[in-house]
Amino acid sequence: MPELIAVQGDMTVQDVDAVVNAANSAMRGGGGVDGAIHRAGGPQILRDCIARFPDGLATGDAGWTTGGDLPARWVIHTVGPNFAAGQRDRSLLVACYRRSLEVADELGARTLAFPLISAGIYGWPKDDAIRVAVETIAGTAARVDHVRIVGFDERTHRAVQAVIDGLG
Repeated sequence: MPELIAVQGDMTVQDVDAVVNAANSAMRGGGGVDGAIHRAGGPQILRDCIARFPDGLATGDAGWTTGGDLPARWVIHTVGPNFAAGQRDRSLLVACYRRSLEVADELGARTLAFPLISAGIYGWPKDDAIRVAVETIAGTAARVDHVRIVGFDERTHRAVQAVIDGLG
């Protein structure tokens, strides 16, 4: 099990091997975390998305691109379910974390930073999104050593920390 760390901050400044992007299925950038990663990482990320994912990516799946100008070497893109649009199958959200960890293993990444997938504009209830993140990462066999779950605000950071503390 990787060491889980709750972090308050900005996904785009995490000094890890790979950051996970909560992407949309078109893989062409967007709002929220996706937009921030594309803006901070520069046009190389979008070029890589177009080349590697010409038809986009399915909900629950994950793939990687360069990290561009980010401190991270790679971006692992995963498409979470859009709760607000009626995609409420929890197994798809679980799959996002599992597939991202599988991709990290394929890359040899030892340190990762995750956002709370689907908990922003996609409207997944935040408390459940936190439980899914922590429980899935903790319960998935991976060679990753350290995983940061990055919450943008203090309330989210405290809630993530509380769930991590509850594992022990």
